[in-house]
Amino acid sequence: MTIASTTPAHGWEHQSLFELPGHDPVLPGLHRPTPADEVARLSAPDRIRRVIALREQADTILASALHTHLGGRRVAATCVLLSGGDDSTALTHMFRDRATHAIHCNTTIGVEQTRQFVRDTCLAWGLPLLEESPPKTYRQLVIERGFPGPAMHLKMYQRLKERGLRQARRKLVTDSRTQRIVFLAGRRRQESARRADIALHERRGSIIWVSPLANWTKLDLNTYRQIHADVPRNPVSAVLHMSAECLCGCFAKPGELEEIRYWFPETAAAIDDIAAAVAAAGHRPPYNRWGHRQGTQSRSGNLCSSCDSTLFDLPEPDQRAA
Repeated sequence: MTIASTTPAHGWEHQSLFELPGHDPVLPGLHRPTPADEVARLSAPDRIRRVIALREQADTILASALHTHLGGRRVAATCVLLSGGDDSTALTHMFRDRATHAIHCNTTIGVEQTRQFVRDTCLAWGLPLLEESPPKTYRQLVIERGFPGPAMHLKMYQRLKERGLRQARRKLVTDSRTQRIVFLAGRRRQESARRADIALHERRGSIIWVSPLANWTKLDLNTYRQIHADVPRNPVSAVLHMSAECLCGCFAKPGELEEIRYWFPETAAAIDDIAAAVAAAGHRPPYNRWGHRQGTQSRSGNLCSSCDSTLFDLPEPDQRAA
């Protein structure tokens, strides 16, 4: 079976046993995700059948990525990028027996409970973890430059996440001419406007980026958890509805810091302490305030999914009121 595997923007065709005439949401194709409202109208048994098909599709996407991009090279490592969020945790569960490593970017500005959740999850599953921290901490960066807004989003991604991924790659790839490394990312096309056309897979240098969950909806992931009761959930995600592994503040929502303060006061106190240092360094408003959102929006990095856009998925109920 020959399957090409990315978005129409790359000019490759989609040929798959999942691509059926009339677009059957129970047997989804690779071309586009099924609208969330269509998935919501499915019966419970059909949702399960759909998730079984999507799980098979995830394996197909990885196989297609290797067929397309390996080019006779050897796979040095297959790494799940585990942020600690719901999507990446489910992805890690799916591929925990095929992945050689998990990678977590410790951005130095996140909720510590998320980092501990990642460590505990990898330990429980026997998955070697590379927890990579940037050469320069978030505190050091903002004392130098002031707090970032949307215009600095890509720069923050490069400093806090991309450099960590490069560090992990250097540890695992000994010869970029003969080796490739696979990064499995939990990016979904229905997460945000910027992810709507995410490629199913692509190669950047020696890295093969693969998005096995590209066509999954939030409801599909909830169904997967119903089928697999052993998928843990990060308690941070349960209350903040995000992994909070990176709180750079570029696209902070109104009231976000107070929400963080309610659930994780020690994290908010750390942000307050950084803000005092930023002000002492002489930065003027708005750049002495975390989450000011001033400036023109820049493009996102490969791992930044929904912090800059309104989610397409329906939000989960507010658990604070429960």
